[in-house]
Amino acid sequence: MDITRVEPADAEAVAAYVAVRNAVNSHDAPWLPPNTVRSTVADLTVGWDGEPSFAWLGSEDGETLAFGNVNISEYDNQHLAWLGVRVHPDHRRRGLGTQMLEAMLDEARALGRTTFGTDAWDDQGFAAFASRHGFEQASRAVNRRQALADTDYDELSRRYDAALAQAPTYELVRRVGRTPDDELEALAVMASAINDAPTDDLDIEDEVFTADRMRGYEHAQEVRGGRLYRVVVRHRETGELAGQTVVVVEEDHPTQAHQHDTSVVAAHRGHRLGLLLKADMNLWLREAEPQLERIDTWNAESNDHMIGVNELLGYRVLGVEIEYQRKE
Repeated sequence: MDITRVEPADAEAVAAYVAVRNAVNSHDAPWLPPNTVRSTVADLTVGWDGEPSFAWLGSEDGETLAFGNVNISEYDNQHLAWLGVRVHPDHRRRGLGTQMLEAMLDEARALGRTTFGTDAWDDQGFAAFASRHGFEQASRAVNRRQALADTDYDELSRRYDAALAQAPTYELVRRVGRTPDDELEALAVMASAINDAPTDDLDIEDEVFTADRMRGYEHAQEVRGGRLYRVVVRHRETGELAGQTVVVVEEDHPTQAHQHDTSVVAAHRGHRLGLLLKADMNLWLREAEPQLERIDTWNAESNDHMIGVNELLGYRVLGVEIEYQRKE
């Protein structure tokens, strides 16, 4: 199998990459929205928050059989590379995954990384593949979806009112799109609360949030065609940002949205702020994005508190992804 780097300016390679990714997802996770050229080019240029993903195609005789990618950060976790390895469903059990994995490991080593992560849907075949290559299960992540047509907005409003009554010293602030530059540092400090979420057995350090990283995140969502909605809760007396929730609506699939960060700063917990934030977001999106049909979210399976909030809001499980790691 020939393995070649995908450059974002190479329209043919990008199209092939999109096609094989969609073939894999259609087989393994048919509930996922399809990848697009725009979102893929964004991955390869600005990534999630300004740091691009690196991608490769595996092919034989001009036919794309597999793909791989490498994701790293220079903000934190500089020992770690996250690797993606997927094989087209028509070409599995031929050793192509092993070839791609070995290539991705070589690329990650060349970037100075010594710990490697990978993930896949909960599948015995991939679990055996991971074990053969020295990867151990480290965490389980659950993909859930809120179907908005099934949402009882009267009940949601009651839950919102009850949560609001528990937070009389706080106010909610809504914002679409970019955060003003002079507020980015405070936003970064507050965003670091996400580091309290469970990481199970992953060899992973706290993420480092800066104003530049927050700016890079918001820019990256725009590049991929996302409309960003953020609700922040602020402590009235001190002005401190106490928590946030962020949802991004896809311009290419306007009925689909993705829940990004929801977190509350430790010093401000115990006031039902997580439920308040997410309920307010739902009520806002009902007005701002009336065509929206579903919101997807991810949580570590061990994150009981946030899972409880999501289940109150009607989120239901779509699938479980296993995260594996190995060290040199």
